[in-house]
Amino acid sequence: MRSAKPCCLKFGLAIFGRSSLWAVVGLVAGIIAGGGLFGEADGRTIQEVAATTDDPALEQKLVSGVRQLTLEGRRAGEGYFGAGGTRMVFQSERSDENPFYQIYLLDFETGDLEKVSPGHGKTTCGWVHPDGVQVLFASTHHDPQALEKQRAELELRASGQERRYAWDYDPQFELYMRDGAGNLQQLSDANGYDAEAAISPDGKKIVFASNRAIYARERSSEEEELLQRDASYFIDLYLMNVDGTGIEQLTFSKGYDGGPFFSADGRSICWRRFAENGATAEIMTMDVESRQEKQLTRMNAMSWAPFFHPSGQYLIFATNVHGFANFELYLVAAHGNSAPVRVTYTEGFDGLATFTPDGKQLSWTSNRNTKKQSQIYLADWNHDQAVKFLGLDGAGPATEEESPVAPMSEVDSDARQVFAELEQSVTPQD
Repeated sequence: MRSAKPCCLKFGLAIFGRSSLWAVVGLVAGIIAGGGLFGEADGRTIQEVAATTDDPALEQKLVSGVRQLTLEGRRAGEGYFGAGGTRMVFQSERSDENPFYQIYLLDFETGDLEKVSPGHGKTTCGWVHPDGVQVLFASTHHDPQALEKQRAELELRASGQERRYAWDYDPQFELYMRDGAGNLQQLSDANGYDAEAAISPDGKKIVFASNRAIYARERSSEEEELLQRDASYFIDLYLMNVDGTGIEQLTFSKGYDGGPFFSADGRSICWRRFAENGATAEIMTMDVESRQEKQLTRMNAMSWAPFFHPSGQYLIFATNVHGFANFELYLVAAHGNSAPVRVTYTEGFDGLATFTPDGKQLSWTSNRNTKKQSQIYLADWNHDQAVKFLGLDGAGPATEEESPVAPMSEVDSDARQVFAELEQSVTPQD
């Protein structure tokens, strides 16, 4: 999952013991960090930021014609378009034999739906190669215990019990490329979690998340304890050739870097970075050539699952700035010098957003249905209005009345604990 991918779901979920409570993380951390909600670049204090309500009608400023795209299964998410916009790869739990995610490819022109993953083991984070034929994803199907893990999970559910959903950063995850004939090529082969991958627009490079480095060296007793408790702490970003060669590490931060994507021109990478203490996550970008990093948000909340608009002018991401389990979509300018702009106004979960290659439609994962199941949604996107709200049209940013931004809310645990408990709010229990 791409962290949060929730969402990613392009997100990481994990269960962590609450060694401490990060109470009032949003409000207090924002004040301590510098007195402003969005940092020095924006300059406004929390008191100067307008409050908003959860009114779905307000979404029509940027999205219209909202419709549910996936209907089947226990849940579905992380839908990503192929280069031509006629195909989408996504993950879904819909098999009676396997309780874990499998990867599916939807053809919008024919309506055909094909399962592209092997059918056993866990899978996550699919991506369509620019050639429109090959599909990249992460899988544990080679794990000798894969079938046993499936049976154990199915038996648990059949007993009437329900395990708290958790993305466990299984070290058996490896990256695979499936060709048009159904053949799989294993691209990674390292002890540790290799997942959350995306292919560059020219089809030459793959960016992915991995904690392989900590597995490859001798660990101190403190590191070993942390690895067992929180394997995501050691995850960084890596870049490699599309055939799996030429692997190089991109980030070296303390804390979880994950959920990377390329910009449409291939010059930049976006991802979300957890603070070392796991209390917050923020949106980051990197120039691929210079490796220069830039932090775009300073919301002091769990902000994750960023994705570039094809124009390259801004990114869309999800954040729980409005409440512990209320994730909403926001925009942030690629230069990072203005306040983020709110997109969705529906209580619950909205995240893991992606644009069609022409930038005219938006797809995202949401539980805004009567069953409260995570499913994929599609809507028409108002790019011109987005540019105006962000002040990228030369007229300056929109007023708070035109494009309000909500104040920070209190969060009663760290961001990674939110990941661990998120699925309770986005998917009903059986």
